[in-house]
Amino acid sequence: MDVIRVRGNRKLQGTVKISGAKNAALPIFAATLLTDEPCVLENIPDLSDARFMADILRHMGASVESPEPGTWRIEAKNLHTRAPYELVRKMRASVCLLGPLVARLKRAEVSLPGGCVFGPRPIDLHLKGLARLGCDISMEAGYVHIDAKNAKGAHVFLGGRHGSTVLGTANLLMAATLTPGTTHIESAACEPEVTDLAEMLVKMGAHISGIGSPSLHIEGVDKLYGCHHRIIADRIEAGTYLIAGAITGGDVTVNDIEIRHLGALIDKLEEMGLCITTPTPRSIRITPDGPLKAIDLTTLPHPGFPTDLQAQMCALLSLVPGLSIITERIYPSRFMHVPELQRMGANIAIEGPSAIITGQKRLSGAPVMASDLRASVALILAGLAAEGDTWVQRIYHLDRGYEKLDQKFAALGADIARLPASAMPVEGEEPEGPLEATPRNLPAIDHNLATVASNN
Repeated sequence: MDVIRVRGNRKLQGTVKISGAKNAALPIFAATLLTDEPCVLENIPDLSDARFMADILRHMGASVESPEPGTWRIEAKNLHTRAPYELVRKMRASVCLLGPLVARLKRAEVSLPGGCVFGPRPIDLHLKGLARLGCDISMEAGYVHIDAKNAKGAHVFLGGRHGSTVLGTANLLMAATLTPGTTHIESAACEPEVTDLAEMLVKMGAHISGIGSPSLHIEGVDKLYGCHHRIIADRIEAGTYLIAGAITGGDVTVNDIEIRHLGALIDKLEEMGLCITTPTPRSIRITPDGPLKAIDLTTLPHPGFPTDLQAQMCALLSLVPGLSIITERIYPSRFMHVPELQRMGANIAIEGPSAIITGQKRLSGAPVMASDLRASVALILAGLAAEGDTWVQRIYHLDRGYEKLDQKFAALGADIARLPASAMPVEGEEPEGPLEATPRNLPAIDHNLATVASNN
């Protein structure tokens, strides 16, 4: 198993090309099951989650191939109704198979997904919505069994305790496309990834209005068709690199991004005293503009501040003078990164759903353990600004959501390497000789590159 070693105190500088959005790609993969015609998807990031989803679709009976990097061709002429635990357990987003199976086959047997280390994320709203469409739902031996032969359009309210459900909205949206009658989804998630899915469904022949709003109106059709679709850029990846520029006092530009998708982050970075400019209609640049100021922020459903950038902001605010408060309204237990940041010298106290952060002058590199995808990258960011070496373990989490992360950071000037776990120094001992990066992940890179190339 590999680890990532980061040597801090280096300002990042340069331009980074943002990959396709993981959170858009996964439900869009599932949407290809709604038709027996070929669908071609472009700008798909090379991530373990995308490969897992491709494996699941193959198991369901679809023909799945990748003719070139970033492009997938999926043709689901014949489908099975059952998605087994052995595959579904690897990735929670596979729950969005429910919608396409209900719509096209009128039956589904999908294993219940597991929870996350930062708290359970039940699918009760998904099932509530499908039940409103007239589906018969039962659970047995860890599987959800759905009979949709009598399904018809209905009014569905999808609001929950912590706001709208993104995957629940995706499931209901896909299910409604081939369900007879009119379906109205109230309190639908407005995240850009849901909008991207809806726009692909329209290309396939779905009748959807209200796209991008909390009120979606779907007229069921008899058949959907194949299409070509290029997914949106990953706003969370873009935000992560902007925060990396901020935490190192650097000058970083992210390219190929929808600026409007990052409004809440830009607002908070400017409130902190950072300079944000837009060199082109699809790029954002972050540079220092004097001392940084402490802030308060609350995570909320889009267009509010995204929960998937909370851990990264926690790392940044650990080095900002004053008292900052982050309140987590989406997943109140999502603070598994805090104990590891504390190991590096961060002064953070958890009070209910809030992290109270007293900014420190410095962080110190240390061996740390990643608990989930966004916690992993938060530790990388802290390591970029810390003194000494930071060793991040369990980096398989990073491979789920960040394409070529170590290479992109290296091209921005970071001293970062992906190494075998055996390279980690034993406590009290110094490593012997230079450390060599894992060849498959860190080929020779010109650190003066202005732009990081991607597979797409």
